[in-house]
Amino acid sequence: MLVLVPLMAQAQKFAILSDIHVTPGNANEGKLREAVAEINGCDADVVLLTGDLTNEGSDEQLRNVKAILDGITKPFYIIPGNHENNWSQSACKTFNDLWGNDRFVFEVGQLVVVGMNCGPFMKMGDGHIKQEDLLWLDKTLSERVTPGKRVLSVNHYPILDDLDNFQDYVNVLKKYPVVTHQCGHYHSWKQYETCGISGLMVRALDMGSGNYGYTLLNVDLDRDWIHVYNKELGKEPELKYAYKINLDFEAFPTSEVTNIVPTGFSVSKVYADNASIFTRLGVDAQNIYFGNSLGYAKALDKKSGQVKWAYKTDAMLFSRPAVDKKSVVIPTADKRLVWLDKKSGKATYEYAANGPYVADGVVLDGILYQGGYKTFQAWDVKRHKLLWAYNDINNYCQAAPVVDGNDVVFGAWDTYLRTLDRKTGALRWQWNNGKNVNLYSPGNVVPVVTPDKVVVVAPDRVTTAVSRKDGTQLWRVKNENKVRESLGHSEDGRVAYAKTMDGELVAMSTGDSYELLWKGDAGLGYEHAPCIVLEHKGHVVLGSRRGMLVVFDAHTHERVLTYKMGSSEVNGFEVDPVTGDIYCSLIEGSIYRITLP
Repeated sequence: MLVLVPLMAQAQKFAILSDIHVTPGNANEGKLREAVAEINGCDADVVLLTGDLTNEGSDEQLRNVKAILDGITKPFYIIPGNHENNWSQSACKTFNDLWGNDRFVFEVGQLVVVGMNCGPFMKMGDGHIKQEDLLWLDKTLSERVTPGKRVLSVNHYPILDDLDNFQDYVNVLKKYPVVTHQCGHYHSWKQYETCGISGLMVRALDMGSGNYGYTLLNVDLDRDWIHVYNKELGKEPELKYAYKINLDFEAFPTSEVTNIVPTGFSVSKVYADNASIFTRLGVDAQNIYFGNSLGYAKALDKKSGQVKWAYKTDAMLFSRPAVDKKSVVIPTADKRLVWLDKKSGKATYEYAANGPYVADGVVLDGILYQGGYKTFQAWDVKRHKLLWAYNDINNYCQAAPVVDGNDVVFGAWDTYLRTLDRKTGALRWQWNNGKNVNLYSPGNVVPVVTPDKVVVVAPDRVTTAVSRKDGTQLWRVKNENKVRESLGHSEDGRVAYAKTMDGELVAMSTGDSYELLWKGDAGLGYEHAPCIVLEHKGHVVLGSRRGMLVVFDAHTHERVLTYKMGSSEVNGFEVDPVTGDIYCSLIEGSIYRITLP
């Protein structure tokens, strides 16, 4: 039963737009204009937009939305959602260019309102609060929350398991008098609690069946009440929730995880960064190279565990540094390829591109094979010379290519898998899965390439083998395995491994017809991290969306190691060229070394 409490004049009033999903010319565009006109005429003090402005996060879509939102005449604060972060044309940079930042804090009356981005960032994953944002949140609230003030927390995701590091987030929020945490994302209404903190999910612009509207949120700090109204366009507000502000927070239930490491194995954390790490690692005889969410490319000394140098770029980094003999090439999201001296970290050359780089490159025989935005390039690393560029791509490249013989094989987010001539860059063939939806592309998977076949998986949840010679489809299997973007191969190339969305490992023959060789339960449950599957020293190594390391024996098919490294996604595995150890990074900013018997 809803309880009506008369509002005091001091109540802070917010109009909230969430999940507006506007593309130029769609129905939501016109309805957003109507909502802006209504909001301008209402008595709200502040307007909040809590993510998913667009469908694909393209620059065109973001600028179109901004032109409409610029019509709001009240104070206005905005954060992106997963649709701006996961498929961003600009690698998440345009949002900040247009609105200044992906987080905000302001005060209205005695209320401190704080909101921040929560990903997922440029690949399939759970929501994640960047490490630097957690530090900023704690510092900001410690400075602003003086006696008598309260906090309204804002995000695109709820403070639930949707965020891989939600416990870290909640542990910061619990230190302060948070009246509620407001989010969108699910296009539905819901009240919930996390450790006593009240959570509020609000409506989308379009709730279906002609129901367009927004949310009105009134916070009465004098009487410790919150009122939430559903405001359909053209109709009077309807009270949805009324609840008493609760500041009696609780601790998380303790649930310690015991990692048991069998004889011959070892797993150890070798570094923790002060920011999030979205890149895979480059590894050579001396160093580990990576990029972080503050835009720094770093070289980490393997022996000392100390950072030898750091180079600052102007945007978050998503690509693995490409390592050559004397140089490390950093593909940046601020539209550059930057050559750094391996010893000093000083820039020796840079190339300005037409779009951001988010793809992993491969250096072979002194040549860098690098995907970009609407381009794929081959560079002579030593001479800083562009050898060729293939520019007939309609979206960005993301995963590393496979360079084998005279072939360069890679996928892109324009629905196509391609093979280029390694010497000239000429297109040899391209294959499409029959769908024209970019989000079903083999865009973030490293193909498995054999002497006569190319095997891929994609978000359409299908495994496909095509002829390496001409791209002719040989077999295509949609089965109960629910593959997605996590793929790998045996050391002899006869087996393709895929991690499924049910948390299983499937081993498939790379022969002339589809054959499931074996299947093992990795114990991961629901799973979608696009982390490669690695076979090394007779073991198959998997990484999960929640920091789990799982190792199978490639011969007995038994699971021999399960180890919780952290709470966030494992980015990928790299083999040390000297020791044979395996290194991996986690989004939360950790780097681990794994030794197999």
